[in-house]
Amino acid sequence: MRKVIGIGETVLDIIFKDEQPIQAVPGGSAFNSVISLGRAGIPTMFISEAGNDRVGRQVIRYLEENGVDASNVCVFPDSKSPISLAFLDEQNNADYIFYKDHPHDQLDFVNPEVNENDVVLFGSFFAINPVVRPQVHGFLEYAKQRGAILYYDVNYRASHRNDLMKVMPNLLENFELADIVRGSDEDFEVMYNKKDADSVYRSEISFYTKKFIYTRGSQPIEVRADQGFSKQYPVPPTETVSTIGAGDNFNAGIVYGIMKYGITRNDIDTGLSEEQWDQLIACAQAFSANSCRSLNNSIDETFAQKMRIL
Repeated sequence: MRKVIGIGETVLDIIFKDEQPIQAVPGGSAFNSVISLGRAGIPTMFISEAGNDRVGRQVIRYLEENGVDASNVCVFPDSKSPISLAFLDEQNNADYIFYKDHPHDQLDFVNPEVNENDVVLFGSFFAINPVVRPQVHGFLEYAKQRGAILYYDVNYRASHRNDLMKVMPNLLENFELADIVRGSDEDFEVMYNKKDADSVYRSEISFYTKKFIYTRGSQPIEVRADQGFSKQYPVPPTETVSTIGAGDNFNAGIVYGIMKYGITRNDIDTGLSEEQWDQLIACAQAFSANSCRSLNNSIDETFAQKMRIL
């Protein structure tokens, strides 16, 4: 049976509205994605680290309660769990402050079994962080050799603008390893000072990988791929409670679509059809829209039950 393996950070998101805390929920970019996939019945595991504290125990319990294998979440004796403060504005978009006190970030895990056509989901600063890069890169290369499909969400925040030169080699390695790259207009503006999908694809992405998804919030999604494929997908209006998990659940929807429609390593290598792209983007939009309707960073249980395929 095919499975999804996510690798990324864990954090406790404390969400504020009008300067008052209104919710606290475990989160993290890949974390939010795997929670939604687990809820939708997709066999899913997560590789990460968590603090040796009450929050860390909550994070691991939350994964397990949502059907995600947490056996590769490392807990170190002297570590405290990271905290994120997310302040929602009038449009329910978030501005973040991060607090992290890991005295020695590290990952200490044995590579889980990876089989052909499994999907590996990775991204954000965790995927290029020099401190854990040897372990992350080693796992990604191993998964690639084993025939997995690698999905990379760039998710490069302005708070890391000054780190860009230091991590650029890691970022380019990720482009080369990835089968599908997804990034937002904000990511590429920070990294390359570019905001046009075609320009980003031609000059920064296509040399490394041919399958590219470019998102712009409520603006149309742009897809560029093999054989000159180019398509724009309108984003339906959505009433939002919080956009914190919107991108993460877009990613979850793409991965869900890969599993639901039986898209294989061979399909990826030979080039996806327009119908397959339409199916993937439809799933991504459905997952993303649903996650925006609550403060939980992931799809809700009712939607998850409707989407279960296994």
